[in-house]
Amino acid sequence: MRWSGQQLGVESTSALPGLAQLDNLVRTVTTPEFAGITFHEVMAKSALNQVPGQSRMPFSYTINPYRGCTHACTYCFARPTHTYLDLDSGQDFDNQIVVKVNVAEVLARELAKPSWGRHPVALGTNTDPYQRAEGRYRLMPGIIRALAESGTPFSILTKGTLLRRDLPLLVEAQRSVSVDVAMSIAVYDDELQQSVEPGTPSAKARLATVRAVRDAGIDCSVFVMPVLPHLTDTTTHLDGALALVKEAGATSVLHSALHLRPGVKPWFLEWLGREHPELIDSYRSLYPGTSAYAPKEYRQWLGRRIAPLVARHGLARGVKDPATGGVRSKALGLLPQMDDERTFAPRRLGAPAADGAGAGAGAESAPTLF
Repeated sequence: MRWSGQQLGVESTSALPGLAQLDNLVRTVTTPEFAGITFHEVMAKSALNQVPGQSRMPFSYTINPYRGCTHACTYCFARPTHTYLDLDSGQDFDNQIVVKVNVAEVLARELAKPSWGRHPVALGTNTDPYQRAEGRYRLMPGIIRALAESGTPFSILTKGTLLRRDLPLLVEAQRSVSVDVAMSIAVYDDELQQSVEPGTPSAKARLATVRAVRDAGIDCSVFVMPVLPHLTDTTTHLDGALALVKEAGATSVLHSALHLRPGVKPWFLEWLGREHPELIDSYRSLYPGTSAYAPKEYRQWLGRRIAPLVARHGLARGVKDPATGGVRSKALGLLPQMDDERTFAPRRLGAPAADGAGAGAGAESAPTLF
């Protein structure tokens, strides 16, 4: 069925068991535009997710407009979140997408509460807000406006070139709040990229988006992660990748080795066994049992290999937010002034800057899943 043929508020017999039990499911949609993909539209009960902090902030916040991701990255750490809805972390994660259709409106209400302290908010640290469906649902413009108009700094981590659509909004938002953008580009071999992350734009297209962000006057980091052992950890691959990142004008670069959480490892190893069976034994040795991280020795070796390449290309080392996994917000450097209303003064987009009310005393309790 096409979107135009759907009716709101009608229970869908095609809803999967884990979603049918939700009291906020609006409709389930399939369309030839997204062959093989099913969208489950829900009415979000909350937009802001509180994440315990490990940095100078006692906590951080994220927004996830979508659950599941058509980028279909075999290594995606967010895959296990689908099991909460009785969906599997493999194919269901790639083609059963939950869409929070009212997320911008809910967010605006949450940000308007006197208790909201205008803490930095991260997008793209779970599933990608600029996956292909965003072209249809257009959730991000409302989210960006709500954050900027409330004086809330934010960061975006994405693999989606659709980010370019919203560059005018991001430029305008940056006049009011701190805006941090990062593009994730892990694989610079086209054939491997299309195999391991088949729903993503090409590395070339993402690098062009980095250049567009920089040309718009916005900083843009590049996440060269995860580095895949024996596949993308050669000096040739890393040196070529960093040369392209530098050419694109990236502000900084971050890197880390592949980690395979429970629920992700079987899906990744299934792909590896199909595409690179010669590496299975090596990967089982690197990630034995329930181990999610590559051995310390490998990570240290990778650091020694990539550090001189980063320096050779004159790239700055970026900083990751340890709480959210996204790029660290520049607003965290303003912590001594967090109670100064001049630092995070809210204003309407397009309106002149003006002094606003001071930050609230505290945050709301952790929101519900939806």
